[in-house]
Amino acid sequence: MKKGKGKLIVIEGTDGSGKKTQVQLLIDRLQNEGHRVATASFPQYGKKSAGPIEEYLNGNYGKSDEVSPYVASLFYAIDRFDAARDIKKFLSQGTLVVLDRYVDSNAGHQGGKIKNIAERKKFIKWLYDIEFSVFGVPKPDLTIILHVPSAIGYELVYKKQQRLYLEEGKTHDAHEADKEHLKNAEASYLWLAKQFPKDHGVIECVKYGKLLSPEEIHALVWKQVLSRLK
Repeated sequence: MKKGKGKLIVIEGTDGSGKKTQVQLLIDRLQNEGHRVATASFPQYGKKSAGPIEEYLNGNYGKSDEVSPYVASLFYAIDRFDAARDIKKFLSQGTLVVLDRYVDSNAGHQGGKIKNIAERKKFIKWLYDIEFSVFGVPKPDLTIILHVPSAIGYELVYKKQQRLYLEEGKTHDAHEADKEHLKNAEASYLWLAKQFPKDHGVIECVKYGKLLSPEEIHALVWKQVLSRLK
């Protein structure tokens, strides 16, 4: 096994962008290269810490745009705080940690609710302070944003199987079912990457109107990860 300081790598993106697939491909590649790897996926559905998130995504607190981005972000921040101890432990052992979603999921999905740029900057500053300073979750070394245009992502979302966290009779959560929300989240993710270019990498998953294969997307992901590992 290769030893050294652990690094935290996050795969982000809007719904339907293939995050889960890319996380698994990256883990397999890193392990084949001899790295120790740990992983986690957020939200941690089924755990007590994700309870308010499940209520929120089932629409029990109102529609997604009716819930303040500050309030919704706290639901997710508490869930990450629950996992922070294990993440810190892995990093201290020199393990590479690969996460499916993390803090910037709030920056994308909740930040997309805020159209005024000055107000969005204020929200991002608050969000990072809450997560990294107050709750003390580790900061990522690299966050990769998988960019799929929202119109295509919306179609891909509806091919997904029903998730276990949804209440009976519901096929998609409050974010997935809202085209406008997905469009706003897409724009917010891209805006975020431009605001913090050293911390983010964007992968264009669609070329000439066609979704790249998982293997083609992974090759682009690997190129960015490899530059950070060096």
